Amino acid sequence: MLTQSCSRKKDKFINRQFHAMGTKYNVLYNGNIALERGKDAVNNEFTENFWELLPVERMNVSEDIFLPGQTKNADFERAEEKAIKAIQVHGMNIDGKEKNPQIDEAYLLLGQARYFDQRFVPAMAAFNNILNKYPTSDKINQVKIWREKTNMRLDNDAGAIEKLKRLLKEEDIEGQDLADATATLAQAYINIKSKDSAIAQLDIAAKNTEVKREKARYHFIKGQLYNEFGKKDSANIEFDAIIDLHRKVPRSFYINAHIEKSNNFDVLNGNQLEFEEYLTELEENRENRPFLDKIYYRIAEYHRTNTTDSLAEAYYNKSLRKTTSDKHLRALSYETLGNMYFDRNVYKTAGAYYDSTMTAMVENSKPYRIIKRKRENLDDVIYYEGIAQTNDSILRMVSLPKSEQLAIYTKHAEALRLQALEEQKQQEEALERQKRQVAPTAGNLKQKGRAVASQASKRPPGTSRTLQASGASASSSFYFYNATTVAYGKNEFLKLWGDRKLQDNWRHSSQRADIVNTSKEDEETGETIEDVRFNPETYLASLPTEQTEIDSIATERNFAYYQLGIIYKEKFKEFLLAKSKLENLLENKPEDRLILPSKYNLYGIYLELGLNQKAEAMKSAIIQDYPESRYAEILLNPQSELSKDENSPEFIYTTLYKQFENEEYAAVITEAEAQIKRFEGGDFVPKFEILKASAKGRLYGFEAYKEGINYIALTYANTDEGKRAQEIINEALPVLEKKEFISDDDTDKFNVIFQFENNSGEDIEAFIKTLEEEVAKIDYFDLTVSKDLYTENTTFVVVHGLTSINGANGFGELLKSEEKDKRGRVIKPKITRPYFAISSPNYAIIQRHKNLNAYLKLQ
Repeated sequence: MLTQSCSRKKDKFINRQFHAMGTKYNVLYNGNIALERGKDAVNNEFTENFWELLPVERMNVSEDIFLPGQTKNADFERAEEKAIKAIQVHGMNIDGKEKNPQIDEAYLLLGQARYFDQRFVPAMAAFNNILNKYPTSDKINQVKIWREKTNMRLDNDAGAIEKLKRLLKEEDIEGQDLADATATLAQAYINIKSKDSAIAQLDIAAKNTEVKREKARYHFIKGQLYNEFGKKDSANIEFDAIIDLHRKVPRSFYINAHIEKSNNFDVLNGNQLEFEEYLTELEENRENRPFLDKIYYRIAEYHRTNTTDSLAEAYYNKSLRKTTSDKHLRALSYETLGNMYFDRNVYKTAGAYYDSTMTAMVENSKPYRIIKRKRENLDDVIYYEGIAQTNDSILRMVSLPKSEQLAIYTKHAEALRLQALEEQKQQEEALERQKRQVAPTAGNLKQKGRAVASQASKRPPGTSRTLQASGASASSSFYFYNATTVAYGKNEFLKLWGDRKLQDNWRHSSQRADIVNTSKEDEETGETIEDVRFNPETYLASLPTEQTEIDSIATERNFAYYQLGIIYKEKFKEFLLAKSKLENLLENKPEDRLILPSKYNLYGIYLELGLNQKAEAMKSAIIQDYPESRYAEILLNPQSELSKDENSPEFIYTTLYKQFENEEYAAVITEAEAQIKRFEGGDFVPKFEILKASAKGRLYGFEAYKEGINYIALTYANTDEGKRAQEIINEALPVLEKKEFISDDDTDKFNVIFQFENNSGEDIEAFIKTLEEEVAKIDYFDLTVSKDLYTENTTFVVVHGLTSINGANGFGELLKSEEKDKRGRVIKPKITRPYFAISSPNYAIIQRHKNLNAYLKLQ
């Protein structure tokens, strides 16, 4: 009866009270609980990124698009349902005026639920509804703040700033409302890059909020902004404010405030001993264990700044062992270690660290691409450094007298033998220790046996022995039921037989992998055979003795030095390393083709390093010794390099490419070879090589092309052309290599081919003109004519556009048949030349492999 009497349409005291109480203590109560639960979920999903400027509000904004009725979070959906229920069931809109004082809070709950569910346009509608219908609400200031927060999420920062400034000017707000308004205004200023204005607003927000988490956030953002402006003292004051709150704020803010403050330490003028004690205290505090990854990283950075690289490396690795979810920190540690090893010229290890760096980065981001490019360049360094070091070692050893060679290798072999014996000893000691730990005593085994027997005697009558054995296998005395005795047996086997592979004749001594024998007995002859690793003669025999072989090793070493010099200069800007490699190259009497480009590159390196006297001396040497070279021309007239004149490699390459398109393949090959010699060491040489290989492929076939591409991939491995050549080898060549002809039934494209010998004196152009006239008479096919070079001596004139092999043959015969004019007189055919028909795929095969005769034999 009470429910029926409390109508929403009657403006009575009891009606208003009933619906207000029901709204507040039932519907809105449950709705606000759901909202808080949803907000907790949002906070838990959000991971603070202290490496960047923190957002004022802790919330991840997703770019996912949701259809009407869809929601990200069930708690926000429930809060929204409760808000709507309060409005629909308990709203008392009588004569255009709301009589239930809780309805404005229902709309506020509705807007907040939609806001946190990231449906900002519907949220804005809810907030605007309060402003339009309930201007006297006691929540009006909160609603205005929430509306401007929503405006910011909709990228209307300017509008949000204008309205928030007006609110702060016109309304006397204080406490948490003032903190929320100024914090929102600060975020809007940050969004429009007016960060100095944001600091003042954050200061007000930090002073007025009673929520310690928010206070810590506002102070931290202020500290970050002060650091951006280079005001380290002011930043430290903000971080100290967080540190003073200690356990009242989340530990992550407390630790990162310490880290940021420590980053502002003046290494040159500060008290280093006191600072080291400060870092040690952070490291040893048990409460800081979850954050040791960042603390170790900060300590590593400090030691690296002090050039204590060994300590720095140790702490970077300690940080990596502790790092869990902070991928950015892991990437920083890996990259820094990679850079440290790169600076020490330990390129293989540096490359491994760069590989690990990329696993912790966002793929295809700008930092990822930078590291990836550096890593790819490092492949070339590792490759050529390996060649240079190995060949240098061989050449150095070859240059020594045999007595010194023998002494060095004897020492090396003995060191290997002692190391192997030490490793064997350690393995045997480890096996002995393990045996003592797991071997069961006879008394224990007897006791176990008595226990099993006792258990068996207590078995109830009729109980299955099998069932009991399976149920009590853990305490059975059967060998394989007892883990301890199995482990003991394994260790005894290892002690007696060693580590054996699972294979036939496993007992033979040669099958044992873990025991080092400096000699062994041949099973067939019974003779003792020395282990070759410990015989110095083994290494002596591996040294090259033929002069041609030694010269080949030196040539390979010199080319590696040249490539390293260019890579360090062009790709890493490591001018000292580049200088060292190229100078060493010139001292090693390299082949002529490397001397001039090495000197020219050294000239540029000397200029970069400020070694002007050396640069001038090198310039004079190039002009005097190579007056006709391109490099001398550039040095005498630097502007000529910039203008793409007819002598520049760019102009020459463009001209050659046009000749290639005109099928002047022989001329392209000859000219490309000349330019490769002329510009040896220049950036355009690999381009000329690619053009030459393509021309050879067109003229001589697949094998010539394959040979050229392989040469480019090996010789210019560090260039874009070399990498492209390797891709061709991996992907294209296996397809192009196929030379089996396909059936004519598997295609609908056919050609008619007329063959000409290039030196026969026949007028090919006149024939093409006549053929085109005849082709023009055929209107039921879309036919075209082309001239294709087949070999140096053979040219094809090709009619394209026929759709069957019979149609192609029929077209050829049609051209040879006689015609009659209107008066009935016979007209001799204009084209009587022999032809053959072929499908387009098979034509591509004969052009690629130059196997026309093989095709004609099949016809």
